Amino acid sequence: MAQFTTVLSAKLSKRPSKRLGKELRKKLRKRLLASAGALGVATLALAGVTPAEDAANAAPAPVSAEVEKVLREKFANLERGLEIDSVAPSELPGMYRVQISQGPILYATGDGAYFILGDLYGVGAASFVNLTERQRSENRRLALADAIDTIVFPAEGQARAHVTVFTDVSCFYCQKFHREVPELNRRGVEVRYLAYPREGIDSDGFRQLASAWCADDRRSTLTRLKNRETLPDNVCPGNPVAQQFELGQQLGVRGTPAIVTPLGDMIPGYRSADDLVALLGVD
Repeated sequence: MAQFTTVLSAKLSKRPSKRLGKELRKKLRKRLLASAGALGVATLALAGVTPAEDAANAAPAPVSAEVEKVLREKFANLERGLEIDSVAPSELPGMYRVQISQGPILYATGDGAYFILGDLYGVGAASFVNLTERQRSENRRLALADAIDTIVFPAEGQARAHVTVFTDVSCFYCQKFHREVPELNRRGVEVRYLAYPREGIDSDGFRQLASAWCADDRRSTLTRLKNRETLPDNVCPGNPVAQQFELGQQLGVRGTPAIVTPLGDMIPGYRSADDLVALLGVD
């Protein structure tokens, strides 16, 4: 985002001052930041593009086996060796979207001679759209669709929506968010917790989270720990905390709480029940 803003600002600075003054540049920068999503939520459709056009853009010709082979070999032969999860056409002509295993999305030429590391934006009629973040959201949605062993705080009555939350026990904002869970449940939002010990798998946080996942009453134990009660460690073999921590790293979690919507959009940090139900459209 910062790089894109810098490039845009540099271009604007070369224009005649009579045509594009300081105030206009400030407005354009502000619109760029706003349209990219101040909450970190990916826009789901290109502004100014009809549904038919968007559908066409979403189904480009598949990548040839030859191109995929070249890219996989090229990246694997680099000094560090990078494994590629997938290669797909990108919205950028002549470039392919390359998902590095447990790493970022890159945009590479078909011969693997050049690649771009950074977010790709589409320019619509009224806004800028972060196409790379949209792909990240889809990746998260697919990865979490089959997530198992969550600690679920169910909605009261029929669930109207759900959020998946990577959480730690000791973080202040995780504790604060947990106090919002009863209200979310009352308003029809199911909360699904995944473990994310911020200090790693050899930490007190890991042992506390594992103790919650190994408890007979998981919800009660997790709540007590988030209320800062001291409980004895109960780390059972085969607990899913390390696996869920690794999943969070793969999906771009950098802190807790990390809230993921049903569409895969990630909302970093604390949000109140009022904010979330409005965002989810269930207010």
